[in-house]
Amino acid sequence: MESLYLLIPLSIVIAFVIGFVFWWTIRSGQLDDLEGPSWRILHDDDKSELKEHHLHEEKQKFPD
Repeated sequence: MESLYLLIPLSIVIAFVIGFVFWWTIRSGQLDDLEGPSWRILHDDDKSELKEHHLHEEKQKFPD
């Protein structure tokens, strides 16, 4: 019974901390765009690196 005097206020404090952190993430825009980063990975522009690689291979095949 004596442990409840510690556990109940502690659980209330933890609930308020979790609520504050959730409120802060919403207010700061952390949860605004959940799908954008995953699409940016798929649509990454690797074509310039690929062109440089092919140009380097062509130069090795046909040196000036």
